[in-house]
Amino acid sequence: MSSPQTTDLGTNEQALRAARVAKAERIRARNADPFANDIDPSAIIPLGELRRHFEPARRADGTYDIEQVATLAKRAPWGESVVVAARVIASRSFGKASFLRLRDWSGDIQLFCRKNVLGADFAALEDIDVADHVTATGPVMVTKTGELSVDASRLRILTKAYRPLPDKWHGLSDVEVRYRRRYVDLIASDEVRAIFRARAFIVRSIRRYLDERGFVEVETPTMNPLVGGAAARPFVTHHNALDMQLFMRIAPELYLKRLVVGGMERVYELGRCYRNEGLSTRHNPEFTMLEYYMAYARYETLMDMTEELLRFVDAELAERMPAEHASWAQSRAFRFDLPFERRPMKGLIKSCVAGEYGDELGEGQSLLNALKSAGLTAEGVDDRERVRGVFEAVLQPSAGLPLVTRKQLQACDNHGERLFLLYELLVEPNLPAIFRRDGKSVPVFVIDHPVETSPLARRQTRAGGDPSLVERFELFVHGRELCNAFSELNDPDDQAERFREQVAKKARGAEETMDYDEDYIRALEHGLPPTAGFGMGIDRLTMALTAQESIREVILFPLLRPER
Repeated sequence: MSSPQTTDLGTNEQALRAARVAKAERIRARNADPFANDIDPSAIIPLGELRRHFEPARRADGTYDIEQVATLAKRAPWGESVVVAARVIASRSFGKASFLRLRDWSGDIQLFCRKNVLGADFAALEDIDVADHVTATGPVMVTKTGELSVDASRLRILTKAYRPLPDKWHGLSDVEVRYRRRYVDLIASDEVRAIFRARAFIVRSIRRYLDERGFVEVETPTMNPLVGGAAARPFVTHHNALDMQLFMRIAPELYLKRLVVGGMERVYELGRCYRNEGLSTRHNPEFTMLEYYMAYARYETLMDMTEELLRFVDAELAERMPAEHASWAQSRAFRFDLPFERRPMKGLIKSCVAGEYGDELGEGQSLLNALKSAGLTAEGVDDRERVRGVFEAVLQPSAGLPLVTRKQLQACDNHGERLFLLYELLVEPNLPAIFRRDGKSVPVFVIDHPVETSPLARRQTRAGGDPSLVERFELFVHGRELCNAFSELNDPDDQAERFREQVAKKARGAEETMDYDEDYIRALEHGLPPTAGFGMGIDRLTMALTAQESIREVILFPLLRPER
């Protein structure tokens, strides 16, 4: 019978593991530790730093000039001998000489091991396998083939890896296994490591952009007594000591606006949020959100800032990771160099109904045909009764719409929700085709949403505005929603009424609604200055900038179904 820790291994893998365990025992028999922890971290030279120091000696064909390397070695800040510590990712043996390829998080390098130089340490090679961690000391040199190498004068194992790396170093072929065993995926794939390095740079550059503009980073609760901040189904938890039901936060919005009331006029938070929704290539129940709030600003202000922020982050990524960025930029289906489009939601719907998008509607064409047959016209989009009548007509089975579409139409309670659904079904999936320039799509701000679908946003109360709409935008980058922002509602009476409407919807069975937050109303009564707020998913931004199709590629440990 297999031991508990080896039940997921095949027979061949069990034999390989057993052989590695035996090597660990041989190491112990020599009074050495196969899981040592006695190396001085300050002495270790990162391999990427080593590479950068000797970069001037690299020729156009990738080989290194022996004399230049020798000159640079004498000028090195760490002296002529280096200490490296890294994982073995490949190994070749030629009797009295062996070559190990070492890799750490910053880069890789070759380790040249000669019996006449290593002496007794050369025997350690018998117990070193690919995937082990080793440390070596020696000068930097160039082999006959022009490869930059560390000429090891000392070598020992630091950690014995009981399990081998993926076959032939080609990585994991099963996508789900890649996500479950991200630790192996990271070892095996340069591309995967690059994505998560990029994610770190993206977050860092966002902080830099906001910090330089006077924003203060804060932290707000992730366990809330009420559901608020966005319309979504929450995760529920329980606090034992207080015997209190709590909700994992959907968004930090209401707490951040309390801080603006308190005089922190520019605040932001980068934190985890949780939404009890399905899994897809764009959705993970646990995700990272940026939200910021800016007093004395409007949603137009934030549209300008959004374009500036995205180009700033992209430029920072290009500077930090030039080679990878060039590849990602080539693969992207969108472009950032042109001004972003700004289009009212209702105007997009009218253009769609009027047939201005031609053959761009794809799957939405059958729904549009049914709506038009029921009497919907571009001019009639503003007519509440006509739109309601059209919805009722196409809900009939004779209209021939799929059951899932009929359920979506039936769930709409009011004109604003009907408009929003028309936009979602007819326009949103086709934004990349509608706004296409020279083979790539242009990001588009969809502005001026219905008040019924925006319970926290300010109505258009300025001259020339439409009070049935709010000052809100969503930014779509190649058909994917990336940002949501609006001028904040700061009228406590209006906000209280909208909370009551949310509670009424919940009583009718709607799941994605907010609670009535009495303390937030009290905060507004203390005076929220004119404010604009912004939210953006970091996962989706990383997807966009690194040209990834699935959100699971940019989350280190995405939620998966239980493993069989």
